[in-house]
Amino acid sequence: MPAEFSRTQRLGEQIKRDLALLIQRELKDPRIGMVTVNFVDLSKDLSYADVNITVLVADDSDEKIIESLTILNEASTFLRMELGRLLKVRKVPHLRFHYDDSLKRGARINALIHQALQSDRHD
Repeated sequence: MPAEFSRTQRLGEQIKRDLALLIQRELKDPRIGMVTVNFVDLSKDLSYADVNITVLVADDSDEKIIESLTILNEASTFLRMELGRLLKVRKVPHLRFHYDDSLKRGARINALIHQALQSDRHD
């Protein structure tokens, strides 16, 4: 029976789970908002991992999101070292954090649809 998922997909999912726990429990910087790891995209040679995150902040400001991304990218060496202890791989990929704005875009599209429906009802 062939494997349902490739090695890169399985490793990406494991990195996603472990990173979420590491960010939540090990990073003590109060400037980081509530971070959600959405998905991890590994390069074919497993040398780089693009980590797409969502940052939930109270005022929804871009400055807080950029600050959280900067802190995470600066802590990537520490997180990579901690991942090396958790993962059973020979080489741990370099981490690159990116903001995933799909939630914002989805909310904006939903608001536009709702607004269009409201205007149709009034016509």
